[in-house]
Amino acid sequence: MPEGAALRLQALALADVIDVALGNNPQTRITWAQSRAAAAAYASSRGRWLPSLQADATGGPARAISSNPARVPADRTTVTTTLSLQYLLFDFGARGGAMSAAREALWAADLSHNSAVQTVVLQSEGAYFGYQASRGLFEASKQAVATAQANLAAAERRHDVGLATIADVLQARTALAQSRLASQTAEGNQQAARAQLALALGLSANTPFDVAVDSGATPLSALAENVDSLIARAVQERPDVMAARATARQSAQQVRVAQSAMLPSVTVGASRGHAFSNANALDGTTFALTFGMSVPLFYGLSRASDVAAARENAAVAAARADQSQLNAAAQVWTSYWALQTSTQRVATTRELLASATQSEEVARGRYAEGVGNILDLLTAQSALADARAQAIQSRWTWYAALAQLSRDAGVLGTHGEPNLTLTPGPSGKPR
Repeated sequence: MPEGAALRLQALALADVIDVALGNNPQTRITWAQSRAAAAAYASSRGRWLPSLQADATGGPARAISSNPARVPADRTTVTTTLSLQYLLFDFGARGGAMSAAREALWAADLSHNSAVQTVVLQSEGAYFGYQASRGLFEASKQAVATAQANLAAAERRHDVGLATIADVLQARTALAQSRLASQTAEGNQQAARAQLALALGLSANTPFDVAVDSGATPLSALAENVDSLIARAVQERPDVMAARATARQSAQQVRVAQSAMLPSVTVGASRGHAFSNANALDGTTFALTFGMSVPLFYGLSRASDVAAARENAAVAAARADQSQLNAAAQVWTSYWALQTSTQRVATTRELLASATQSEEVARGRYAEGVGNILDLLTAQSALADARAQAIQSRWTWYAALAQLSRDAGVLGTHGEPNLTLTPGPSGKPR
């Protein structure tokens, strides 16, 4: 738990929720470790361009069996030290291909980590919005219970003075019971949403935490970018799409590595050694300069098969990269129109809520004055409860749709910022 979030444990903001989720989610740790492993592999591939230096020391006691023991002692001790330098001069692209493949693998790993971060941000935002929506629905259900209680009281007053039958009272009691049942269901849904939020945060469901109440108005802002520009951004900048292209380039370099195994390689080497012995004839210093060429002649057609396999793997990776671009375009298209629909629903539900509120007030006033009937009042009460619920759901659905589009376009920030250009809101300022 970050220190700042720990101090606000009972009133976490959206940024706190994302911060905690990024720190606790195992997926980000996995992809981070994978990217660091890829960085180490790339460093290893670069090291193959440098010469190798090796020191050896061998020796020990020995007994010589010879027909002429006068040459050297039959029992002798010899220790030889050697310093060898080896360098691969030319290998027809094996080292270059391996290093390029490792570099592309590093790009793919880093981009996959970025994609995992965006996924965790989106998941935590979705859980946050879901919990806020369920809490709002629970509060709306309590308002519906209060409205039903007021209507029941009005029916009982009319019954007491003889202006209404017992049927009005019974119908009002039934509506109150239904409102209470809906409120109890909403309370259970709120607790279930809280458990999902705790799961997204990497916390136990019984951890004492809560998020700050957010009941502000939803900004009715529209996207300044059209769907075509968003698709173009996703294809060029979305991390998982870029990672797929990097993987395709890595596979293409593996073909180069496989082909080089069928070609000769040239090496150069130098060594210096010294032998220490109790026999003067064996004591001395040696120097050597070597040039070598290795020519593969026959390996049972295995290397040709390796090249064929590398080419097919490269074709698979290229096809997957193309498929990832198509998937990104489809996802951006879907989330773009989902956001457009959500924006329209926010405006419509605002009008619906205003109309339903006014209708319920009029119906209640008419019933209190004795010119309305209980069915009109209960119908208006039900419509008001439904309008409240739809207004709350549409609000948080709009935020979720905005976050989904940002992620699908590849621009979702690590603090949950959508990074999309929106038209000015009612205040005249970009939202």
